Amino acid sequence: MEIYRVLVDVINTTSDDKLKDLSETSKIYIKNYNNDNTLINTPLSKAINLNDELKGISKSAPLQEISKGTSNDQMLYIYTSGTTGMPKAAIMTQSRAIYMAMGAKHIAGITEHDVVYTPLPLYHTAGGILGVSSVLLGGSTCVIRSKFSASKYWSDCLKYECTVAQYIGEMCRYCLASPPSIADNTHQVRLIIGNGLRPQIWEDFTKRFNIKKVAEFYGATEGNANMMNTTNKVGAVGFIPFIGEPFYPVTLIRVNPETNEPIRGKNNLCIKCKAGEPGLLVGKIRKTTENSFSGYVEKSASEKKIIRDVFHKGDQAFNSGDVLIRDEHNFYYFKDRTGDTFRWKGENVSTSEVEAAISNIVKLKDCIVYGVEIPNTEGKAGMVAIVDQTGDIDFEYLCSEMNKSLPVYARPLFLRVVKTPVSLTGTFKLKKNDLQNDGYDLTKLSTDSLYFNEGNKFIPYTQELHEKIVNGTKRL
Repeated sequence: MEIYRVLVDVINTTSDDKLKDLSETSKIYIKNYNNDNTLINTPLSKAINLNDELKGISKSAPLQEISKGTSNDQMLYIYTSGTTGMPKAAIMTQSRAIYMAMGAKHIAGITEHDVVYTPLPLYHTAGGILGVSSVLLGGSTCVIRSKFSASKYWSDCLKYECTVAQYIGEMCRYCLASPPSIADNTHQVRLIIGNGLRPQIWEDFTKRFNIKKVAEFYGATEGNANMMNTTNKVGAVGFIPFIGEPFYPVTLIRVNPETNEPIRGKNNLCIKCKAGEPGLLVGKIRKTTENSFSGYVEKSASEKKIIRDVFHKGDQAFNSGDVLIRDEHNFYYFKDRTGDTFRWKGENVSTSEVEAAISNIVKLKDCIVYGVEIPNTEGKAGMVAIVDQTGDIDFEYLCSEMNKSLPVYARPLFLRVVKTPVSLTGTFKLKKNDLQNDGYDLTKLSTDSLYFNEGNKFIPYTQELHEKIVNGTKRL
């Protein structure tokens, strides 16, 4: 049977109306096509015989040189998640897409026999590049869910016999907070791959869902600094062997915690961090394809991400905007975004660490931590917004557990109880910009409740208390 007749059978059995109307929207060319009466009223009834078309092609050379394209050609624009601001269009080149897709596939150990579950949006890097592209280039099978569902995650994996599953952002926390089901540990998933599995829930997650291997990675769509942890080291986002360190472009440098600017030493060059010392992650920009920096469509935005004269006069590095820590074995751990970290009482406060601690206390509810300014004080005070639609927060227990798990300077002074869900970015991160802009202004809180941390208890926040804090008569 001619291959195009098989194609007709396939199209006729699909539920996609766009495929069935193919001949109405597109020209279809088929080699050795023979339109007989059997193809009437089929999607191929108006197909064109490719053999006849080829006979009429000009044999002379084209007037202009036709570019075959290069690996550095722009493939697509991917918008950043916009967790704390407006999304920006990042440039994804052909080579970067291939490196990311195939690099993750081989390092994580995904084979052509694996079935990969992807409940991520395909318009972001994790789903569209790491998920689908690695399957297209590597020969695996891909199961795509149009919208993430915590309650369906493992039942989908069980139903479609998935062996690899993707996650990102808060997905793991949502799955862990969902009611137990028989699919939790009867699936065949041997590997989960993604980023955002917090160390505070890592072991609970892998134990409940019987996960043998976690491939947690670090990377930025627009950047050139990527790494992966495939050793099951709890909390680590990457590992760089000592033998490969001189050749790998990733480095941590010291930064001023207040200005987020690099601290420079001799000859006005940046200073590398020691093991155990938090620092800004930078990716050395080189002329080689794999270490180049394409940046954003808006050139001014790209310029802001470049640090010059890093380790040598004239060199450049990509500023990731992320603070990480490297241990003595060269495992890397995410600490915070530079724009999210704030100082209070002379100490640096990591919002991600405080969020994780409080989220565990309040049974994995959505929790957002940020700094707010108070007149006549240095730095920013901590504020936490907790989404509670059921009204079951135990404030006494929350305060008690915060005092046990967090140092004094990291305990939020303000608590906002949010009655409606907080918006998520496309990569399942909680948006904090609007909450931070509202601050502790009672007039902006609508139906939400606001409380103040007195040290050993939370009390309702009133206008009288607000005035005392603003004019400096309330001791903080």
